[in-house]
Amino acid sequence: MIQATRRHVLTLTAGAVAAFAGGAIGIAPARADEEAFQAAIRDFTGGVEPQAGRVTLTLPDAVENGSSVPVSVAVESAMSDGDLVEELAIFADGNPLPGVAAFAFTARSGVASAGTRIRLAQSQTVVAIARFADGSVFMDSRAVEVTVGGCAA
Repeated sequence: MIQATRRHVLTLTAGAVAAFAGGAIGIAPARADEEAFQAAIRDFTGGVEPQAGRVTLTLPDAVENGSSVPVSVAVESAMSDGDLVEELAIFADGNPLPGVAAFAFTARSGVASAGTRIRLAQSQTVVAIARFADGSVFMDSRAVEVTVGGCAA
């Protein structure tokens, strides 16, 4: 029979905590994996393959601090029943959560454009996708170099 001394119990407890913390850190992704990124886009598009064009994504090529990156998106659309943008979403493949922002539009919106500031965890590709009322989907993407990530605690 093994006698458990206070020192043994404390050592085993500390070892278990360290192993759990080390394992958790090793398992947790610092960024969304490619499958999560593609799944987020697939969920937004309903499985429709986005086409290039009609969407213009504007953001700097390089930023020093990723905690507040200005981004704007404009979509070529008449914003009428035959040519109406219903929703616009921004995704980032290097962030812990790939979905960054989403905007909804109606014919009363007049134009399909939006501007905001986003956080970027690291250098990555930002993608803007517009979903039209007729089911068509268009996209634009830009690579951004980030010196200091903006998603740290």
